[in-house]
Parts: sequence; C-alpha cells; structure tokens
Amino acid sequence: MSTTPSPWAPRPGYRRSSGLPQTSAGPSPLPGTGQRYQVHRESAPFAPAGQTGQQQAAPAWTRPGPHSARRTGELVARLVLASIGALLMIIVIWIASRSASDSSVLSAAILLAMIPLGLVLVVVYWIDRWEPEPLPTLIVAFLWGAGVATAISMLVNTTVLYAAAESTLSLEGAFQISAVVSAPLIEETTKGLGVLIIFLIWRRTFNGAIDGLVYASVVAAGFAFAENIGYFINYWDSITTIFIVRGVFSPFAHVTFTACTGLAIGMSSRRRSRAAWVWMTPIGLVCAIILHAIWNGVIASAGSPLVMFILVDLPVFAVCMGIVAWLRWAERMTMRNRLDDYARAGWFAPAEVQMLTTGGGRRAGKRWAATRGPQAVYAMNVFQKGAAELAQLRQQAVDGHAQADFSTKETELLDRITSARRTFIGAA
Repeated sequence: MSTTPSPWAPRPGYRRSSGLPQTSAGPSPLPGTGQRYQVHRESAPFAPAGQTGQQQAAPAWTRPGPHSARRTGELVARLVLASIGALLMIIVIWIASRSASDSSVLSAAILLAMIPLGLVLVVVYWIDRWEPEPLPTLIVAFLWGAGVATAISMLVNTTVLYAAAESTLSLEGAFQISAVVSAPLIEETTKGLGVLIIFLIWRRTFNGAIDGLVYASVVAAGFAFAENIGYFINYWDSITTIFIVRGVFSPFAHVTFTACTGLAIGMSSRRRSRAAWVWMTPIGLVCAIILHAIWNGVIASAGSPLVMFILVDLPVFAVCMGIVAWLRWAERMTMRNRLDDYARAGWFAPAEVQMLTTGGGRRAGKRWAATRGPQAVYAMNVFQKGAAELAQLRQQAVDGHAQADFSTKETELLDRITSARRTFIGAA
C-alpha cells in the first residue's frame, strides 16, 4: 500500500497534541475553498480490536446550498427514462402474454422469472456493498434492460428472423442467423447503450470498473427477466427443461456479456481524459457481442444442457467471479489509500481506517454500535457510507475528474462523518 501523500491530500483537521478535546490554535482553510472553520477533537473507542482510536477532527461550518439545477435535471432524466422503460416493459410482457393459454400461465412465468432475477440481484448487492450506487439510478438501469433494450431487440430480431427465413427458405437456418448474428449484435448494443446513457447523465456516480459492472449487471438482469417471461410462456409445455437451462444453468449469461461493456465504461471513468469512453466503450461492446455469439453458437451445437453447463457455464462463471473478486480487492485498496490521506491530516484514526476498509472491521463496528442502541447503529451506517463516498470523491480528484463542487461535497461529507461519529460515541 502506497504511503505517498495524494496531491489532493486534505489539510490537517486538528492539532495532533494529546489531551482533552480542545480547539485548535487557529482556524484552518477548507481544502479548495476560502472558508474557515474551527476544529475539535473526540475519542473513538469503537475499534474492532478493543483499541481506542486517536482524537478526531470535528469541524463546524455553514453548509453551502445544494446545486438544485443539476439535481432537478437528474430527477427529470430519471423520471423520463424510468417511465419509458416501464411502459415498454409492460408492452413486452403483454405481447408475451398473448401466447399464454390463460392468465395463470403468465403469473407463473413471472414468478419463475423472478427466481434467477433475485439470484442475480443478490450477487450484485454483494459486489456493490462497499459503496452502493443510488437506488433510483439502479431502477432506471433495470427498467432500461427490461423495457427499452428488450423491446428494441424483440422487434429487430423478429424482423431479421422473418427476412432470413424468406431469403434462405429454411426456418432452422433463420433461427441460427438470428441467434448467432442478430441477437448478440442488437441485444448487446441496446443493453450497452443503457449503461452508456446512465454513465453520461450520472457520471459522478461512476468511480471505476466496479460501478460499470454493477450498472451493466442490473441492465442485463432486467433484460433477462423480461426475456425469460417470454421463453417460459412460449415453451410452457417444456417448462421444466427451459427453466433449468435458463434459470438454473445460465442465470448470469446476459450479465456476463453486458459486463464487458460495463467494465469498459467503468474503467474509462478512471482515465484522465474525460473522452476515454469514446474509444473504450466500443472495445467492451465488441467483446460482449463476440462472447454472446460464441455462447449462442455453443448452445445451438451442444445438444445437452448438462454438457453446456459443464463445458461453458461453470468455467465462464468461475473466471468472472475471479475478476469480480480482484476488482473488489482493488476497490478496497483504493478506499484505504484515500482514507489514509485523510488519516494523515487527522480526520480519521488508523483504527477507523482499518475498520472502514475490511469486511470484518465494518461488521465489528456495527456490532459495537448495536450495543449502544438504534441511534448508534444508524450513525455507524452513516459513518461507514459517508467514508466510502468521501474516498471515492477524493479518488475522482486524484484521477483528474474533480467536479466544480468538489470542495462543497467534501465539506458536506466530512460534516456528516464527524456528526455521525459524535452520535455513536455519545449514544447511551
């Protein structure tokens, strides 16, 4: 772990002399602003190993007003995209329901489709638990996949299927063309477009490959959910087999494909060039299309679902989980490096950084807070979440992507963190 101070390292938050809580000798300027504040010191007796953390900074300042125009624009974008996605998802499910013999088949198909969806979302939650993405934006991602991407793909794939059937005079050949050529190209493009739109609108929420992976996974989960409903209805007579193939053997198939695009977009957010997504997104998209085409080709030739599961599903899933594990480790190290910047300036104790950047430490902190009551538990959650946001905010600055309101946001987060610390330390 590097100990080189970040070029964006915050100025000291308090005097490092020992003693009881006191005011520093003089006011210190807030990094990046002309504001000045007084700082105080507090103890932090919740270290997982029973240690007592060093005295902490506790600034007091006037919080600047929010950037209402940007937030209003983001709210409008969420409402518009979510509404379009929800409407198209309803239309897609309605079209699929026309093939159902009765309403019970539709209901059963939806319930069955929710099983692999739930599994995927649990894994996404596990991946994203260090610094969770905004729930409203994740809902937009899901509705884009289940509505927009599915509707466009269904329309184009059906058109290609009929065109290929007329030109080849072979329905089997038309299905092969649709599965290996049309489906990978159209489906990955529409899903990837959703991830890209989210990135361009809510760029400040992207802090690396993990975030791109999370949004891509949610888009793909929405797509697979709507697609599975259609498959389960159309093949209801063979529902056991089709559910095993799609719901048990390959629930992460679409997630794996679209993850290529998401990883590329997420990685572009860490590049110094703000236009890096222009050339990195196509690379990820091409990988997604190729992987999808190979997958569909293997399915068409494998014959046995069990053979496909052993030869394709398991190895691909193992590789993907290895990549995810490495990305989570890298994210944790990045978080530790950035919080170390603040620890050197006096905003965190070393024991706090250890607690905040390890799974065991975070759980220990929550267990300790639980012994002090509900208010302390809530404050500890705020403290941990705020520290993760603070680390990501500073990493954006280190990467050269500091927003105009960097200092304002940093001030708000430090205020929130120190207030939460006071609460769980003082809770009875």
